[in-house]
Amino acid sequence: MNTFTRLRQLLSVTLLSLFLQACATVEGPTDPEDPFESFNRAMYTFNDTLDKAVLKPVAKGYNAVLPDPVNKGVSNFFSNLDDVVVIFNDLLQLKIERALSDTARVFFNSTIGLFGFVDVASAMEFPKHNEDLGQSFGYWGIGTGPYLVLPILGPSDIRDTVGLIGDAYIDPLNDINPDGTRTGLTLLEGVDTRAGLLSASKVLKEAALDEYLFTRDAYLQRRESLVYDGNPPKPSFDY
Repeated sequence: MNTFTRLRQLLSVTLLSLFLQACATVEGPTDPEDPFESFNRAMYTFNDTLDKAVLKPVAKGYNAVLPDPVNKGVSNFFSNLDDVVVIFNDLLQLKIERALSDTARVFFNSTIGLFGFVDVASAMEFPKHNEDLGQSFGYWGIGTGPYLVLPILGPSDIRDTVGLIGDAYIDPLNDINPDGTRTGLTLLEGVDTRAGLLSASKVLKEAALDEYLFTRDAYLQRRESLVYDGNPPKPSFDY
């Protein structure tokens, strides 16, 4: 059993443990969408503390050291790997035309675009799409389940957490050998992602009276919009 397989199993067990622990922490009336709020707020505080102490300073240093073209190239590289996951979920959602477009995107960016470091596909009118297994579940009518804040990974829900584990088996990054190279690239992807969110975190700090509620509501609304490709059903006000 290789290292990544063990890590995937550990993640699965950890998430199950967190779910059960969350169930045990709930007392009294709760928001139907967020019955684990007491646990989630504690996890949000943990993640925020870790971010301030480690992740944010590293991301700032990353942006300061890397020239903009290199920074953009790294982001493009990981975006190109992500497109493989997108294609798989295009097919699960029967979006055949989009799957063909995203396949062409991967082909051109992986070849002409030098393994994805240059995004030539967007200029060729093959736009970037956002699809994952959580959205595929939603497409087929599976509900979100309760909101859940994951350690380090942040906002999620039960449906998206299961989807996250499934997408890990498709992500080509996880098939890279040796283990040290894969681990290094995974850490680099995490730093690159956090660096891209520096401006968003500044807005959050300035705009939100309750950062937890702001983050939760924004996440749930965005995920619903993604499931319906930007056109979610209008809420019903019938009583």
